[in-house]
Amino acid sequence: MKKTDIDAAAAFQFPSRRDFLRTMGLLTGGALVYGSPLLSLAVESVKDMRFIAGKFGLELDGAFAGFLLSADGGSGVGEVITTRSGGELIPRKQLGAVKYENIILTCGLGMSKAFYGWIKDTTDSKPLPKNGAILVLDFDYKERSRMTFQQGLLSEIAFPALDAASKDAAKMTIKIAPQSTRLTGPAPSATGIAKPDLSKTKAWHTSNFRLRIQGLEDACTRINKIEPLVVKQTIQSISSGDKRSPASLPGPLEFSNLVITLPELDAGPFYKWYDDFAIKGNQGDDKERQGVLELLDPTLKEVLLSVTLHHLGIFNFAPEKMEASSEKIRLVKAEMYCEAIQLT
Repeated sequence: MKKTDIDAAAAFQFPSRRDFLRTMGLLTGGALVYGSPLLSLAVESVKDMRFIAGKFGLELDGAFAGFLLSADGGSGVGEVITTRSGGELIPRKQLGAVKYENIILTCGLGMSKAFYGWIKDTTDSKPLPKNGAILVLDFDYKERSRMTFQQGLLSEIAFPALDAASKDAAKMTIKIAPQSTRLTGPAPSATGIAKPDLSKTKAWHTSNFRLRIQGLEDACTRINKIEPLVVKQTIQSISSGDKRSPASLPGPLEFSNLVITLPELDAGPFYKWYDDFAIKGNQGDDKERQGVLELLDPTLKEVLLSVTLHHLGIFNFAPEKMEASSEKIRLVKAEMYCEAIQLT
């Protein structure tokens, strides 16, 4: 190898898994250096470097599960153990177990049935670990590199914030807690991914939604905002003496509150429920309510995703701050606890 080639190769720095995925997250209009050591194992010289677009794909249990909007995390971090003995002034350091960061993914619609089934199993308290990979693809949807993960559990599922006045595309965020990860080149059998037919992909916007709460259906028709619904799966790490990485076991589920905003003129039934349930203390299962949140297509007729909300109990009802002489419609915010959130 020529000296110039050696100097050029030495200039490269191997990024961490976090930097690797963050660098790859250029989905539209971005460019990536194909000559990076993680993308090409045989760069002859700087002049031979080519550029590819950043596209992500998700693979679950060996099957393609859909395209991602972004990916981050998954880095393995060794625990630094510090010890002192006798009268030593300088401590000794060594590495203990390696712990892996959550893999954070965002996606729209168009994911596979296996992907949504994984989410549903988690919200149904039947979490299953899965092996998979984050794929990095070029302009031709050919796999260039991958980050594999083993025994991954869903640690968080976040549905999008909804706003009737917004034109933003909706997206889900999920976090995967892997037992281990590994950066590799493309799989030996990789032949490329079929280019998606965008004409068949359902548009999903944060403004297209419908919320129905038992006994309050009419009052729900003018809800204009819903804060993100989040399901968290606690993960317990179990260390083993003969393994570098601790095993992951699922723990209890945690569910966020349902927080909605609506005009004060339509909020009378919510206030009546709040006064009876929270102020007067008439609580219990018979006073809690069931709810269904539906995410709709642009025609507002087809349900794209449905989320069931179990045992809602209202505990906060407050008008939003208003300025004197303001011409804005007066809004109120209602907050309800939720015992369970299920993807249906």
